[in-house]
Amino acid sequence: MRKMCLVAMMLSVAACQPQGAKDGSATATTPGAAATPQSEDQKTLYALGLSIGKSISVFEMTPEELEYVKAGLTAQVKGEKPAVELETYGPKLQELARARSTQKAEKEKENSKKFLDEASKESGATKTESGLVYKELTAGTGDSPKATDIVKVHYKGTLPNGTEFDSSYKRGEPTQFPLQGVIKCWTEGVQKMKVGGKAKLVCPSDIAYGDRGAPPNIPGGSALVFEVELLEIVKPPEAPAAGAPGAPGAPATPPSAAQKK
Repeated sequence: MRKMCLVAMMLSVAACQPQGAKDGSATATTPGAAATPQSEDQKTLYALGLSIGKSISVFEMTPEELEYVKAGLTAQVKGEKPAVELETYGPKLQELARARSTQKAEKEKENSKKFLDEASKESGATKTESGLVYKELTAGTGDSPKATDIVKVHYKGTLPNGTEFDSSYKRGEPTQFPLQGVIKCWTEGVQKMKVGGKAKLVCPSDIAYGDRGAPPNIPGGSALVFEVELLEIVKPPEAPAAGAPGAPGAPATPPSAAQKK
């Protein structure tokens, strides 16, 4: 609810801003002019609108519904009597947001079904009981990791439409993580690989990011595609020697911020 109130306040601020520049230039009084910011202040306010729009995108509003938002904003800014009581309908914002988010996720999952089916029919692809579609791209020659292992990989992730949302290749360095600390699709799929190999993992949302997704790049309910290159199974650190920090009988190291929580 606090987030929704903050968005409402930001909208009010944006609506109250003068459209003209402070240097006395012409005021943007028409929709076309307002959509083409000229001064630095206008461009900044335009960016504010983009930010607010992203914040409330979960509502998936139609153009008609957006007009109701504008009407409520205008009434608040001008001090007019509102058509509805904020105390009554404000608390319903979260409920509506959840409902719209669920609808969007269900639609996304429905759209992903065909994509997953087609992926499972590719030559060399296999579909597991969880729904994971696994396809080996390059055979590895090393060991296969266990769920309890830490692995070092290179990877890239894309949406069904081909949009790339993450890539260790673009960051210029591989990443490592415990297989028990990632999405289920990875925990299952990477265990099928051998060091030195490369595979494609096509993940239904149920074993990826679920109905919530990972905003703003991954929609709720979306299937995901990962190309993963298994570089190494990372050996766990050796147990500290007697008398070393963290060893039995030695002073414990300070807890991390996560441990404190």
